Amino acid sequence: METLKTHVVHGGTLRYLKHDSPTTGTPMTLSVFVPPGEGPFPVLIWLSGLTCTEDNFTTKAGAYAAAAEHGIIVVAPDTSPRGEGVADDDAWDLGQGAGFYVDATEAPWAKHFRMESYLTGELIALVDAAFPTTKVRGISGHSMGGHGALTLALNHPELFQSVSAFAPIASPTRCPWGEKALGAYLGDDQRAWARHDAARLIEAGTAHGVYDEILIDQGDADPFLAEQLKPELLVEAAKASGQKITLRMQPGYDHSYFFMASFIADHVAFHARRLKG
Repeated sequence: METLKTHVVHGGTLRYLKHDSPTTGTPMTLSVFVPPGEGPFPVLIWLSGLTCTEDNFTTKAGAYAAAAEHGIIVVAPDTSPRGEGVADDDAWDLGQGAGFYVDATEAPWAKHFRMESYLTGELIALVDAAFPTTKVRGISGHSMGGHGALTLALNHPELFQSVSAFAPIASPTRCPWGEKALGAYLGDDQRAWARHDAARLIEAGTAHGVYDEILIDQGDADPFLAEQLKPELLVEAAKASGQKITLRMQPGYDHSYFFMASFIADHVAFHARRLKG
């Protein structure tokens, strides 16, 4: 991986990195924060939402004071492949910046949009090879990234020991954002969509017993709450399957990084207890 720039923050080191990905067939960018000390350290992977790059979380979430305190490496990848020759769409909720953390099977997306394989295979291996990790990791994210964190943790429980989310798209098979993206990337067969729907996975008991608790924060002033996010579907699924979910409805908070910055320390501590315990 090529280091593009480096900053010292809260006694640790923040690097912006770039590498050529054989999985996506494109250059991919990310940021990695390593806390002070010799390590090794557990890892928290953060997945961002629609339109974001690795820079949104890195500069706005304010996660690194807590990560330094708890001794956690934080990895924030980009949300999709990008560049010349990569398929895109004029709409902001599809294409570049909107990878939805799935492996696309439909043209023109299938050639490059392989974010599930990139994250669960290539990225984890690169980080473990380049940084002092314990090879123990959690995953979190916001909105589209919250969807990705939940579905990747549920589908790959061997890779993650903890999972949380901010304002996740709880059931993309039952909301406009998800129906549009999954239809484009995976085609018309909705049986293929179910594997990427956190509420349906939880209801089916996927990875039941692996995660002692899933933490979710949601602002009650979020403009996307009723139509797109639908966290009540996660609660219903958890009751049906016995999976413990803690849904914290935060009064007055919206969908912005101000919301995440207000509660990110809680999430870092949540993961630290599980990754270091």
